[in-house]
Amino acid sequence: MSLTIWIDADACPKPVKEVVFKNSFRLKVPVILVANSYMSIPLDPLIRFIQVDKGADVADQYIVDNCSPGDLVITADIPLADFVVKKEAIAINPRGEEYTEDNISERLSMRNFMQDLRDSGMDTGGPAPYGPKDKEMFTNALNRLLTKLLK
Repeated sequence: MSLTIWIDADACPKPVKEVVFKNSFRLKVPVILVANSYMSIPLDPLIRFIQVDKGADVADQYIVDNCSPGDLVITADIPLADFVVKKEAIAINPRGEEYTEDNISERLSMRNFMQDLRDSGMDTGGPAPYGPKDKEMFTNALNRLLTKLLK
């Protein structure tokens, strides 16, 4: 089974990318970062960067169009995760939570509800800052998934 790790890279925290790069080098798994704006990446044949045109969901659409069943996609974007799961790829967020057929509908509903509140002018706050505990949870989840996917 060939596995590619895709990163929805525009909003992905730097510690997440670093953890993915280390695993890529260790396990020889290709990584493709997709973003609207340029970012530097390690110079290694396993790591590729694809810059897409600016615009809402352009990077997301590129990932959906190009990922394959069994690939791993790292994103905090719930609609993107929904498309990825429907395509039989695996999706996790930067805090290590896996999106599955069992939980994606609920996550989409909650996301849409919160968006409706924000659109009506309510301040719903944002996610907590990304910290060391989040990185640890992501690292553990990534290691578990890669062990399962590469056996």
